Amino acid sequence: MSEKDKMLAGELYDANYDEELIKERLKIKDLCYEYNNIKPSNIDERTMIMSKILGKHKNNFYIEPPFYCDYGFNIEVGENFYSNHNLVILDGNKVIFGDNVFIAPNCGFYTAGHPLDYERRNKGLEYAKTIKVGNNVWIGGNVVVLPGVSIGDNVVIGAGSVVTKDVPSNVVAVGNPCRVIKEL
Repeated sequence: MSEKDKMLAGELYDANYDEELIKERLKIKDLCYEYNNIKPSNIDERTMIMSKILGKHKNNFYIEPPFYCDYGFNIEVGENFYSNHNLVILDGNKVIFGDNVFIAPNCGFYTAGHPLDYERRNKGLEYAKTIKVGNNVWIGGNVVVLPGVSIGDNVVIGAGSVVTKDVPSNVVAVGNPCRVIKEL
């Protein structure tokens, strides 16, 4: 099994020395650099470059630069997706956004994690778990979503939250760690 196969399966893998993964990361980081340096008024060029970065997308989406990711091919965005400035997606595994998702500035979606055992961690091993965000979700500024988390439909995540566990549909959730405070 290749390191990429292990990564996509959620198993421990080594991304630091695997030539295939390094090559794929550098390709996307070059595209992110290109995207982040396009004039804001050149919307068509920005859309074209972002279409090369994202694994899947529907027609109506917009991501304000700067934007950073690891691989791109694991990112899926639904219809009417908007992200404000400084979105970071560490997409060692799938990051799937539904329709009508709005993300405030300075948010991070991190599928990557590291072993608690320092010996394996010091060897450069890591894992990646899928993140899913449902439809009609608003994510406030400076939110961090950790590996393996699913956020349901019709959810508001309050600014500054650290989402460590699944969030059900039809709620407002806030805090560190993020907790449901209100049903909608």
